[in-house]
Amino acid sequence: MTQDVGSRQIEPEAATHGILLNPTRRPTASTEHYARIEPGCRHRRTLSVMADLLFADDKTASRYTLHDGNDLVSVLDYRDDGRTVALTRAFTVPTFRGHGYAAVITERAVDAIERAGDREILPVCWYVGEWFEAHPERAGLVHRRPAS
Repeated sequence: MTQDVGSRQIEPEAATHGILLNPTRRPTASTEHYARIEPGCRHRRTLSVMADLLFADDKTASRYTLHDGNDLVSVLDYRDDGRTVALTRAFTVPTFRGHGYAAVITERAVDAIERAGDREILPVCWYVGEWFEAHPERAGLVHRRPAS
């Protein structure tokens, strides 16, 4: 059975992983940032489950990924022009929604960009924009467009 997604037909298993997601691709040693989510993060997962969350920066695909065990649960696409990182699309696989994964991947991406210290963040994605509104203490990282 296929599912109609706009003008494309996709198999149900592909639909659960979202368009453009590759559920078999795992972070590798070539990904520059690969870290476990540490306990105490602000989101709805329990501490025991949080230890299984893996965050990675897949620079070749210009996206951050978040895995829960073997499952790719969320991605955050970006564009980096050398001065500003535009966070363009946060996506959580539909079967994993409602567990705070989008908040986790957004927070980890912001942390990684802040650690690098040489980029501002342009929140293009509506979710990332709302995340910054909920975290005004991080507003100093947001790129401000010059007034015209």
